[in-house]
Amino acid sequence: MPRLLSIDDDRSIHHLVRRALEEFDLDIESAASAEEAMAKLTESPPDVVLLDVVLPDASGMDFFSQLKQHDPRMPVIIVTAVDTSDIAIEAMKLGAFDYLPKPIDVERLTCMVEQALESRRMMTVPVAMDELLTPAQKHDAFVGRCESMQHVFKAIGRVAAQSVTVLIRGESGTGKELVARAIYQHSSRAKGPFLAVNCAALSETLLESELFGHEKGAFTGAHSRRIGKFEQCSGGTIFLDEVGDMSPSVQGKVLRLLQEQKFERVGGNETIETDARIISATNQDLEEMCRKGEFREDLYYRLNGYTINLPPLKDRGEDRILLIEHFLARLAKELNKEVSGIAPDAQTALLEYDWPGNVRELESVLRRALLYCSGTVLLKSALGKDLFKEKQSANQSSKGSGVSADGGLARFVEDRLADESTDLYAETLAEMETQLLTILLRHTEGNQSEAARILGITRGSLRNKIRSLGISIEQVVTVSDEDEQPKDEQADSVPVEQC
Repeated sequence: MPRLLSIDDDRSIHHLVRRALEEFDLDIESAASAEEAMAKLTESPPDVVLLDVVLPDASGMDFFSQLKQHDPRMPVIIVTAVDTSDIAIEAMKLGAFDYLPKPIDVERLTCMVEQALESRRMMTVPVAMDELLTPAQKHDAFVGRCESMQHVFKAIGRVAAQSVTVLIRGESGTGKELVARAIYQHSSRAKGPFLAVNCAALSETLLESELFGHEKGAFTGAHSRRIGKFEQCSGGTIFLDEVGDMSPSVQGKVLRLLQEQKFERVGGNETIETDARIISATNQDLEEMCRKGEFREDLYYRLNGYTINLPPLKDRGEDRILLIEHFLARLAKELNKEVSGIAPDAQTALLEYDWPGNVRELESVLRRALLYCSGTVLLKSALGKDLFKEKQSANQSSKGSGVSADGGLARFVEDRLADESTDLYAETLAEMETQLLTILLRHTEGNQSEAARILGITRGSLRNKIRSLGISIEQVVTVSDEDEQPKDEQADSVPVEQC
């Protein structure tokens, strides 16, 4: 279980933090002084730290330096009074994850903690390649034994130790982020930060601010200076996902950074130097975009220092069986299901499907199937009657319209009755929740805070349901077995500077 340490001499802050994060699966510890905090750090290292800059026995900035020496990759969120925000900004320049002014905004707190936990996971959870892992091992498995995946593993080994830029290419859901993390973890920068930005999930202004930071008053809503990812990531690695979606203006600033390792914040004149390695990824044809003038050719050549191509799942042969076995083992443990095998006809149906959403779609389908499964063997009926044939035809008619292809709840119940289900109550509840959340999230255009308010539940509870039911939030909300899912914090309609 992830662990959070809150360091503050104000007991009410610890109480607020516990209440705000009660929906998270977190072990929350508190400390009232630097001495107490260091003892707890030594005894059981946390995954995220909330640090007040004013402590009774030490300067918050001095103690922040001790924290970074103790663990350079540990995300530290600085908690500060409004009139000391300059101190927090200085801390961010030295490697803090973000800062949170008092009085604490609960929405911003939960957003920051979730981002910090994800950042910690990407930096510390190993990406294990070329082996099938048991679910007890704390790795993100990069399962693959086919020839094309072996080429990917070799490419990672060749380029990881170098300082060149890397461009990862492949369809949505093929595992481009895993490749980026593997490169980072096997590089000489592994002790530095690793930060990921989805370029497709942010508007031009917000993306520019996220990457380069901004000065106070640079644009509407810029109430204070913000330190961008390139500045935070100096000495580490930044992963630019969906790089083909950057606007021409942002492309120009990224090109200059690649050429000179220098940039200015939005609305600022100060030239800032950084030393960040860039790994980028795309599922678009950048060469064609260059020909059409939609992507800078000089930036393309700068980003394309080394190319790694990921194959689609349909071309990975027997890897599909390995992936099915791996996901069944991991998801059964995660969902507390006693499933130890898969029926031959169910496996055949899974192997005959083309998987346009690739590995992400496979994981989502298996997750939903396990929710419907009532025995120790995953049957074809748990996948849904003629699921894949219906899905392929439905996709052609409804893709881009945001219309659900499931045929409604009544049809679902009739199909489950025809399949002689013995767990209809649980299956129907899961299907009903899926349809309800899908309709509501379309209505709120992906705004999870508004959806949680309408439902009358906490946002943390809503996020848990979204994950367990395999729902993704995109330009339209769909079940996440078709298109690539942006990161939660990017999908939620919250300005970057308020997260």
